[in-house]
Amino acid sequence: MPKPPKARRVISSEKTTVKATVSLQRPATGIAARWYAAGVFPGKEDVAERHLRMQGFHPFVPRCEKTTRHARRIETRPAAYFPGYMFISLDVALQRWRSVNGTFGVRSLIMQGERPLPVPSGLVERFIALTGRDGLLDFSGGLAAGAAVRILSGPFAEMIGRLDRLDPAGRARVLVAIMNGEIPIDMDSRELVAIA
Repeated sequence: MPKPPKARRVISSEKTTVKATVSLQRPATGIAARWYAAGVFPGKEDVAERHLRMQGFHPFVPRCEKTTRHARRIETRPAAYFPGYMFISLDVALQRWRSVNGTFGVRSLIMQGERPLPVPSGLVERFIALTGRDGLLDFSGGLAAGAAVRILSGPFAEMIGRLDRLDPAGRARVLVAIMNGEIPIDMDSRELVAIA
């Protein structure tokens, strides 16, 4: 007696496409979603970010401007603020987080034992808040060269000065009027507030 043919399960490509599109639109923003750090191959942050997005993950690479000099040519371009690393929002209980390790451009998630190690709460959110419309980190906090500023802490606390220079890393030089002259003081821009 011949055996009856086995039933085959047919998955339509239409349903698969809809599921993939929905997962790309919905970030892992549940209560259990946290930010995790992943190591990437040198210079492959953009590639890794693109491939993770295609899989439905939500990566974030903090970027700043980097100036390079080569053969009498100076070039300024966006570069990763933490070269070789990126952040990924994951819900490790619901998402297939192990597939991140096999993504093109990614070395592996930063692990603690058998589980990914979450970054401290609020760290990545702060980087996202400091990212400007151009996609680059902006540590100036609305400060501009030539503006009057008040120093908030340190030996010159509560003194008023003029902002002379502000670099992309958040370091500032303030000119403070002391003894009939202006002396330059180098400090962190977080210790300054602009005066209207």
